[in-house]
Amino acid sequence: MTGAQLALRFLLELASLVALAVGGYGTWSDGPVALRVLIALALPALAILLWGRYAAPRRSVRGSAALWYGVQLLVWGGSVALLAIGGHPRWALGLGAVMVVNTVVLRSLGEWSPEIEH
Repeated sequence: MTGAQLALRFLLELASLVALAVGGYGTWSDGPVALRVLIALALPALAILLWGRYAAPRRSVRGSAALWYGVQLLVWGGSVALLAIGGHPRWALGLGAVMVVNTVVLRSLGEWSPEIEH
């Protein structure tokens, strides 16, 4: 069960990047297309940078649990919020619900905390 939950966690991480792009593009619906595309590319890139540095299992910056939790909340919460604001509230609700359930299950299995080293 742990392996399936960790695999789902990885898929949710990828889904959050897609949600950031879709939500970022859709948030400013009457804006210039070139700028909307730039936003849709920049948000996932920034999320990848933050996640890799502060939240990934093999992150380069360790030692701050608040930063670990904060980056995950920022990326996942931001992806759900932008998806909802960008015109996809049902997708946002579904994604957010699966993210919460997965996090609770992994936490109960002892597989979700900044102390976990992989």
